[in-house]
Amino acid sequence: MIRSIALVGAASLLLVACQDQAALAGAGRDRISVVGSSTVYPFTTLVAEQFVAANPGVPAPVIESTGTGGGLNLFCKGLGGQYPDIADASRRIKASEYRTCAANGASELLEIQIGLDGVAFAEANEGPKLQLTPIDLYRALAAEPGGQPNRAKTWHDVNPTLPAIAIQVYGPPSTSGTRDAVAELILARGCEQMMPGMTAIRETRPDDFAKTCTRVRDDGPYIDAGENDNLIVQKLQANPNAIGIFGYSYLEENKDRLNGVPLNGIEPTYETIASGRYPGSRPLFLYVKKAHLSAIPNLKAFLNAYAQAWAPDGPLVRRGLISAPADVRARSTAIVQRQTLLDPKTLS
Repeated sequence: MIRSIALVGAASLLLVACQDQAALAGAGRDRISVVGSSTVYPFTTLVAEQFVAANPGVPAPVIESTGTGGGLNLFCKGLGGQYPDIADASRRIKASEYRTCAANGASELLEIQIGLDGVAFAEANEGPKLQLTPIDLYRALAAEPGGQPNRAKTWHDVNPTLPAIAIQVYGPPSTSGTRDAVAELILARGCEQMMPGMTAIRETRPDDFAKTCTRVRDDGPYIDAGENDNLIVQKLQANPNAIGIFGYSYLEENKDRLNGVPLNGIEPTYETIASGRYPGSRPLFLYVKKAHLSAIPNLKAFLNAYAQAWAPDGPLVRRGLISAPADVRARSTAIVQRQTLLDPKTLS
């Protein structure tokens, strides 16, 4: 489900790329366009609301929650007024996605880490108070744990110390960066802990590793709940035995109704995510087309406002963002100010 805080009017004027693609001419669109992660969506929305309030007359940015993968797909289609300026992302852009951007003329990108988040597993206050590990979640959610089709129906099937209640996990779709993070941070970790030999296979036979370790089952226990994280919260209220997966900010926002499920005995909290002790900790990003910075009105100022909002005592932390370490914040601020480009050689 796509959410937005403003709607663009009729067709926008096509932007014409300069020879070096460092700038675009003839920009007819006067609104900033953002697509991407449902996890980053509330943070970008808050910055947009405060930016508009502080600058009367500035058109409200258009911010759509499409999922990280879906957003980067739209973002990388090209340069010009019909393409987004910013992609919110709850994981790094992939090398394959960058190649698509570059092939469509958008090779000059800024990569800005806005802070940290945790992939939170949560249940209703009336839930069974599960205590899980990455191995438990791997055995419950992987399509082929141990190389065999997943037959587990209850948590007791996964681990005899867990209750005999049905595995029902509401989570994001395959286009979501949160889904990617679950696979990489949780399922892959559980797979390698259960089968240490898979670590070498990860490097030499990545397709085999993905099939055994990170492919999510599609036979019912994992339920694709779409990109609307608030809908997952509602489903947990209606089904207390179920578990939901979303960014930590949604758990924090609904802490009166939900409990975080501990992983390895560690609850998802601001402190455990910031320190990296919680297994589901991850960075959050903005990707920005450098060429659009000189063509889209207020885009530079919007990024400057974002940089001022991610401090430990800033409004984004009050919304649920985990502030990044001081050196990361300084580096991100420098990227905004100097328009430092992403080095694609660092991508995988």
